[in-house]
Amino acid sequence: MQHRTSLFENGMIWCGAGISIAEILTGTYLAPLGMTKGIIAIILGHLIGCSLLFLSGVIGGQLRISAMESVKLSFGQIGALFFALLNVLQLVGWTGIMIYDGSLAADGLWQLGQPTWCLLIGILIILWLVIGIRRLKWLNLIALAALLLLTVGLCYLIFTEPHVDSRFGNLSFGQGLELAVSMPLSWLPLISDYTSVAQEPAQASGVSAVTYGVISCWMAIVGLGATLLTGETNIAKIMLDAGVGLGGLAIVLLSTVTTTFMDAYSAGVSAQTLKVKWSSRSTAILVTVFGVLGAIILPMDNFSNFLYIIGSVFTPMITIQIMDRFVFHFDNRDQRINWRNFNLWLIGFIVYRCLMLIDLPVGNTLPDVMIVMLLVWLVERKRKSTT
Repeated sequence: MQHRTSLFENGMIWCGAGISIAEILTGTYLAPLGMTKGIIAIILGHLIGCSLLFLSGVIGGQLRISAMESVKLSFGQIGALFFALLNVLQLVGWTGIMIYDGSLAADGLWQLGQPTWCLLIGILIILWLVIGIRRLKWLNLIALAALLLLTVGLCYLIFTEPHVDSRFGNLSFGQGLELAVSMPLSWLPLISDYTSVAQEPAQASGVSAVTYGVISCWMAIVGLGATLLTGETNIAKIMLDAGVGLGGLAIVLLSTVTTTFMDAYSAGVSAQTLKVKWSSRSTAILVTVFGVLGAIILPMDNFSNFLYIIGSVFTPMITIQIMDRFVFHFDNRDQRINWRNFNLWLIGFIVYRCLMLIDLPVGNTLPDVMIVMLLVWLVERKRKSTT
């Protein structure tokens, strides 16, 4: 019988996802907004993104199917393969980015060479994958407790440093809001991989979204505050200036492993949508290996454009899923591909990219969701009127 995860276990999983170098770095990108506007952008962005994250978790969780299996409800068998492929690619990208950022930060704290840290982090992630999600409860609890304590200490040290008045470039409020939205959006194609095995899927979706949202906001505010208060955007330099030392190294390593484990694990689950016979664990290990190689070979210093790509792909996808599941109660799993929804997704994708050319104070995601919802409703209304 398959192990059913508790609400506590789901909360711990998403707490680990929130405590991340990527979240801290995203906060540093918002420094041009200043402290007040930056915090508002972070909170509003997470409210939008985590609302979509919650609904995505409920869709797959209630039906006891993985995130990419739930895509079949709207897009059919082949349509789901398309999004599963995109999801695996983004997860390989995230794995590489996380290992790259973690290795740079670790090397700044203890110089062993960035490639060496990439290999060490990769080995730790693979060990996490071999242990398996069922046996991670106490290991995650110990790791996350240590992370929380270390991060609280880091916050205290950073926010008691003297303020440095620095200029960090230009960024509009809408652009900053969209960066904040994109962080929870990047987890959309993963969440029901976990809620589908939860004892209480709907409640687990709520706990997951709220836990991730709170912790992610905290990490982003740490990054924002650290940059504004120390004048640095380099995580290692911030930690060194704050006098964290080995504690900072522990934060970097544990946060990188607990977050990147989820990316690699869900890449393995999504890959099974492409080929059922593939082992999810073996695929996850292979994704980690590719991530390590990419982190060693490729430059991955700024991932803000990567976040916008994720938003443009998955915002219209989840909007169509929400309408099909909660408004029209459609189930297209027996179809090869639902061209109507696929064309609506393509329109939503193009609209999102066009909205990026307009500086909207509400960002791109919320307008794109509203436009796609209206289009889905109009198309369905027209279909009913002609039948």
